[in-house]
Amino acid sequence: MALSIYKRDPLKMFEDVFNDKVSPFFSSMVAPTFKVDISEDDNALFIEADIAGVKKEDIKVSMEEGVLSISAERSQNEEEKKKGYHRIERSWGSMSRSFTVGNNVDAGKIDAKYDNGVLKIVVPKVEPTPKAGKDILVK
Repeated sequence: MALSIYKRDPLKMFEDVFNDKVSPFFSSMVAPTFKVDISEDDNALFIEADIAGVKKEDIKVSMEEGVLSISAERSQNEEEKKKGYHRIERSWGSMSRSFTVGNNVDAGKIDAKYDNGVLKIVVPKVEPTPKAGKDILVK
């Protein structure tokens, strides 16, 4: 029986404590990250990642054994370190995300473009090749 006061799973509120929308203090203590949207159609997977404030040359996209990885480095300028900040909410440092996309993609034709702080990746799909089985003769 769930508590009717919360009108949702009461254990979910403990997860919310670490959610950046509820408590930015806790989210600032964990490693920096970025938000993504993932969609697909019959021909490809589409990944859009918000990585504002990062130079294109500081972003790396790689594919290995069915896992697509995105990593980026956001550095803090020396000039900004000298300023007397009242509040710092933007994070600095390395960040990465990895996604299992499977083996029915064409890794050689993955396309990634970065524009206005958004990284757009298109991962073309291929028809899965059925694994050929082998009958074993029982002696």
